[in-house]
Amino acid sequence: MATVAASNTATAAGSTTLSERLVSLDVFRGLTMASMVMVNNQGPGSYYQLEHASWHGLTFTDLVFPFFVWIVGVAMTLSTAKRVERGENKTQLLLHVAKRAAVIFLIGLGLNGFPSYDLAHLRIPGVLQRIAICYLIAGIIFLYSGLRGRVLWLVGCSALYWVLMAPYGYDKLTNFSAQVDQMVLSTDHLYRHTKTWDPEGVVSTLPSIGTCLFGILTGMLLRRKLDLAEKTTWMFLGGNALVWLAVILDNLQPINKQIWTVPYMLVTAGLANIVFAACYWLADGQNYRGWYTKFFVIFGMNAIAVYIFHGLMGRLLDPMVQPVVYAALESPLGAANTSLIYSLIHVTLSFAFAWVLYRKQWFLKF
Repeated sequence: MATVAASNTATAAGSTTLSERLVSLDVFRGLTMASMVMVNNQGPGSYYQLEHASWHGLTFTDLVFPFFVWIVGVAMTLSTAKRVERGENKTQLLLHVAKRAAVIFLIGLGLNGFPSYDLAHLRIPGVLQRIAICYLIAGIIFLYSGLRGRVLWLVGCSALYWVLMAPYGYDKLTNFSAQVDQMVLSTDHLYRHTKTWDPEGVVSTLPSIGTCLFGILTGMLLRRKLDLAEKTTWMFLGGNALVWLAVILDNLQPINKQIWTVPYMLVTAGLANIVFAACYWLADGQNYRGWYTKFFVIFGMNAIAVYIFHGLMGRLLDPMVQPVVYAALESPLGAANTSLIYSLIHVTLSFAFAWVLYRKQWFLKF
């Protein structure tokens, strides 16, 4: 079961001890987590970049979730590879991965139903559920294959998705992913705002696994015996190559977060590499660390705990607090600025929660 322990091991993505862990890993994960809290708590009339693209296209908000899935792959590699090299039993490691995945999945289901649990209409997919599935499947691939196998699995997931989706097109209601969601999950267990498809649906899980595998490949690069400049250069160049490939393929399959298309997988994995390369170069290479990184490190070292907290707070506070904030600020500041301020209130509360855990050296682990 999940526990809170005074140790330096944290999050479902896996991590090393504080003395071994990369500061840039926590900075990147914390930046992603803070962004997730912000974009998940937008009110009416928010800025366009702080909302998901309505269908095709890409906004800042559309980067947040795949960044988190990507960093799961990076962290898994850094934490698990050494255990494999020490000769630890792979079956035991697999059971550990499966246990973590099950706990994360169940937490996601719990958040979906909170505060009133109507099992007949409980949404089954979700953010944590997708992370759990990606973590489990990518973990199996990592444990039982090498570089060539991991690349082949990544290409295979992408190709299978493309073959399944292409004949039906990419319309919101008639694409293959939506049809499978309706058939497998029924409208009673889909995202409440659509009821006809789910942004974390069955078929779109295939390329999201690819996102995690891209993270694994970056983790493998970090473990190679190269100097920091070489690793940073490879991440930056590789990231740019993926972005340009996504732009080219966008003419054949649109960049779309809602059904996690292959070009979307590529562009977000590429941008994750570029952003992480910057974090790695600055935080671990140039040792640029201070209050400006500590804020994100505190978020990043308890990312799953913060996600649970912000999910609970959103459901409890929004009905009471959001109308008050809008009544006070919308007229003088406008809806977009009011939405931003309201979301930053959530970020502040979530940081306060993470800071308390950090001060007490409590880190959620499974």
